[in-house]
Amino acid sequence: MNYEQTIDYLYSQLPMFTRIGAAAYKEDLHNTIALCNAIGNPQNQIACIHVAGTNGKGSTSHMLAAVLQKAGYKTGLYTSPHIKDFGERIRINGQMIDRSFVIEFTERTKEICKEIKPSFFELTVAMAFEYFAKEKVDIAIIETGLGGRLDSTNIITPILSVITNIGYDHMNLLGNTLPEIALEKAGIIKKNIPVVIGESNDATKHIFIRKAAESNAPILFADEIYQNATTELTNNSIQYTFSNGVAYTLDLKGNYQLKNLRTVLTSLDLLTTFGFKIDHSSKKEALSSVKKITGLSGRWDIVAENPTVIYDVAHNKEGIQEVLLQLKSKFKEEEMHFVLGFVKDKDVREVLKLFPTRSHYYFTNAHIPRAMFHEELKEIAAACNLQGESYDDVNAAIMNGKIKAASKDVIMVCGSFFILAEIDKNLLAE
Repeated sequence: MNYEQTIDYLYSQLPMFTRIGAAAYKEDLHNTIALCNAIGNPQNQIACIHVAGTNGKGSTSHMLAAVLQKAGYKTGLYTSPHIKDFGERIRINGQMIDRSFVIEFTERTKEICKEIKPSFFELTVAMAFEYFAKEKVDIAIIETGLGGRLDSTNIITPILSVITNIGYDHMNLLGNTLPEIALEKAGIIKKNIPVVIGESNDATKHIFIRKAAESNAPILFADEIYQNATTELTNNSIQYTFSNGVAYTLDLKGNYQLKNLRTVLTSLDLLTTFGFKIDHSSKKEALSSVKKITGLSGRWDIVAENPTVIYDVAHNKEGIQEVLLQLKSKFKEEEMHFVLGFVKDKDVREVLKLFPTRSHYYFTNAHIPRAMFHEELKEIAAACNLQGESYDDVNAAIMNGKIKAASKDVIMVCGSFFILAEIDKNLLAE
């Protein structure tokens, strides 16, 4: 098989959560353990940082990877889902996984897969572990896919665990209350391994404290360490200055990134106590160039002006709230145009209730089985007093928004990783 045939095989032959949803979710670690046993347990050959959370775990993982790379460490990064290319999931020093390794690994594990019957995610986790071990990375940042306790990545023993925050997402699998969801995320806390919690919340803080105590794991809450910060926005970045006078400039321009920055800085402080050499200049330089260093995309990406067009992967209640708060600070309701697409296993009605009624709407869908059909989304939105047209193609939705928007307006595209994945990269080229 060539690379394209290999990727098609992975997508079509293995159950894939991003495409079919809960049917691909395995409620134990048996398959991942069996796979990794079969290939020599490469996860035990690499030092890891394990990152979980409802929102922000992708940005946090990329920021950590950027700083460690800039500090001189050969850094692996495993995240999901990808937006455009499968290789986005597995990177070393910002470079996507060697395509020849993807082909060879997939061919070599075909017989094992017939016996074990892993999901797409389980196989790609094993692939990442082996690739990082083979390439002898100094450190690997491993982002959970869903939850924590039963996530396929949770067979590692990291040097540090990180949980960014807790919000309402994947309730059909993780629980209907914040404490229930927190308990699943807390499943990555390991015996004697320090854990950083990004946001302290009255509903969940006791869950983390109790789990850490049971595991004899030192615990830090990042928002209690890096508390106050002033914000200064420029055209291409945001500068945050903390009360101790230390300032950091981020090329990730979403206001919500301050929460992730606190988590990253607290984690880096801990890593230095472990012996990692990370100077202040490495932190500053890396955090100002996260996208360039790691290839991160889909986080408040301003891709055009007059009108302003922004792409963001926000897809659940808390993520959408952050996006809307930032928009509201700069634009009037009638100046906002939303291109929205969601998956059908989300509580879409509750998310739609957050949107302003006087804005303009263009409903769409990705072309995956999990996607909510654009006409159904339009009907649900209408019941929430959101009026607009619907389109089977996200590119058509964006172009209609651009036609109708005034030059001072903003077009926000959000709701799903998968609608961003289907945007033509040349769509807005002049």
